[in-house]
Amino acid sequence: MQKRLYYDDPYLTEFDATVTRVETLDGRHLVRLDQTAFYPTSGGQPFDVGTLGEARVLDVIDAEDGGIQHVVDGSLTEGARVTGRIDWSRRFDHMQQHTGQHVLSAAFDRLLNARTESFHLGADSATIDLARDLPAGDIRRAEADANRVVWEDRPVKIAFVDAAEAARLRLRKEPARQGTLRLIDIEDYDLSACGGTHVARTGAVGIVAVTAWERFKGGTRVSFACGGRALRAHGALRDVAAGAVRLLSVLPEELPAAIERLQTEGKDAKRSIKVLQSRLAQHEATALVAASPGGRVVAALEGWDQNGLKAVAVAVAQTPAAVAALISTPSPRVIVIARNDGASVDSAAVLRQVIGRFGGKGGGRPELAQGGGLQGDPQEILRYLRELL
Repeated sequence: MQKRLYYDDPYLTEFDATVTRVETLDGRHLVRLDQTAFYPTSGGQPFDVGTLGEARVLDVIDAEDGGIQHVVDGSLTEGARVTGRIDWSRRFDHMQQHTGQHVLSAAFDRLLNARTESFHLGADSATIDLARDLPAGDIRRAEADANRVVWEDRPVKIAFVDAAEAARLRLRKEPARQGTLRLIDIEDYDLSACGGTHVARTGAVGIVAVTAWERFKGGTRVSFACGGRALRAHGALRDVAAGAVRLLSVLPEELPAAIERLQTEGKDAKRSIKVLQSRLAQHEATALVAASPGGRVVAALEGWDQNGLKAVAVAVAQTPAAVAALISTPSPRVIVIARNDGASVDSAAVLRQVIGRFGGKGGGRPELAQGGGLQGDPQEILRYLRELL
């Protein structure tokens, strides 16, 4: 059985080991050692990376038989002695997040009786899923208590116990496995069975910052960042806020009101544009009908989006027996076809033929059809439309 060195010393970053097995599976080189400090993906925590000799460790797998497989980008020989080196920045980041999760989960459990159902540690964010829905005020209370414990710099100890002894202890969560258990003990605050890597004292977590929360499967999903991640998240938020403050010429505390004002102004502007566009569409339609004998209007209009083209086409179709087929000038082009009730043209059928020749997609009814994504020379599209109409 391989010895898992990280169980006893998560701060170990260099070790010597013997290669006990080398395999190739699906083009990947899998290496086993007699002992390893590389943490495999397990318990919501991702794997370590680093090197084994000159080979890079790309993945670490907790195999079904209880062993650990190292996926490497080079070849190693069975029986060889190698030196393993852990990528410390990645390891320490995981230690900060995982220990912070223990403290935060304990805070939710102790203060609010909200049990943690699962934990996920990703490359950029970490989440815990709580068993029940919590209001914002309760989440802030748990966050504050978690940081109190972090700043008290309490010791984080590792202990190994058998199932009988574990049954007598007040574990935060009932362990999922039997046999010897590895316990993580945060002094006078949390005791949990866990195989992950953790800092030696809570102060090394730095800070526990809840970054977001949402309802999830009848409970609450809480996103958080600790230590270096929290610092980076703060920097990103600071830069965004500073940019918004500069653009809007307001103080940071005035940002919500300024954004709300912009939203209101934007909605008012959209309503005004819609009214003006409708009036302009009537004028455009009148000019197009006057310039198109027989009531067949086929044209490419510049400066109109699909809604504008639709307004013009519908306005043209108010003329008895008239038909409008309008395309936009930018590529890929949009198209709108509309007809008066007195015209015999099937707008949807015409659109299908145009799409069949020039690509794109769309649909509609005999009296009105629209689409987009047309490719090709606009004059060629217009000539084809005149043939169809």
